[in-house]
Amino acid sequence: MGNGIAHVFAQFDYKVNLIDIQQTALDQALDTIAKNLDRQVSKELLTEEQKAATLKNITTFTSISEGVSTADLIVEAATENVELKLKIFKDLDIYAPADAILASNTSSISITQIAAVTKRGNKVIGMHFMNPVPVIKLVEVIRGYQTSDETTKAIMSLSENLGKVPVEVNDYPGFVANRILMPMINEAIYTLYEGVAGVYEIDTVMKLGMAHPMGPLQLADFIGLDVCLAILKVLHNGFGNPKYAPCPLLINMVAAGKKGTKSGEGFYKYTHGSKELVVSDKFTQS
Repeated sequence: MGNGIAHVFAQFDYKVNLIDIQQTALDQALDTIAKNLDRQVSKELLTEEQKAATLKNITTFTSISEGVSTADLIVEAATENVELKLKIFKDLDIYAPADAILASNTSSISITQIAAVTKRGNKVIGMHFMNPVPVIKLVEVIRGYQTSDETTKAIMSLSENLGKVPVEVNDYPGFVANRILMPMINEAIYTLYEGVAGVYEIDTVMKLGMAHPMGPLQLADFIGLDVCLAILKVLHNGFGNPKYAPCPLLINMVAAGKKGTKSGEGFYKYTHGSKELVVSDKFTQS
């Protein structure tokens, strides 16, 4: 998500400092951005000159203090872990300029909780991009309890400047996107777990019958099964409602390291970008 967000800002001529604690991750991010830009060039969405200008707009840092020292906006895109995000925002509050807006790309964690560890709650907001960021138009803008009108208006306007469609929502577990999406994915996993149908069958029903571009199990792989599990836990803990309890099959798959595309296997196996159905009695009836 981080490299996708950096890609979009840089493409629209914003100067971007891309930060990670590991240089190898930054090198990989730049390689991914370059490949995605090549794809845009091949589709005649960008020129070679625009690709070069986009890459030139990105500078990498392995230090938060250096990377955010002159920023007007910081968009955090760390993994969906509450403790990690709170630690990052404490650091951002120290090192970022006092008037900088601090945004989180969190897909479920409370913006109000994140803002509470800073001294600028009025300038903390959710800016939930959808993956792949250069393609999907939606930005879910989450307003925390302390988020000011000024901050909200600034992020709504900025999102439009990036060619996105911002939608303002309030700060409740899962916001809108994942409060609706994750129970659907979880129910699809339960449908598989209880032997109602196989992976291919479930995804085909939803694609052909409900006009979804991809089935819920394939989408879960794409999101990351570990991320799905983390979001469901936030929903379950936040609402205390058993309908959000993650399916045991999802819990076991994550424990076994089957996290979807990122690990090479989830409900499907992935080889060099291709997808094939997992052949296992656990996952399919075919």
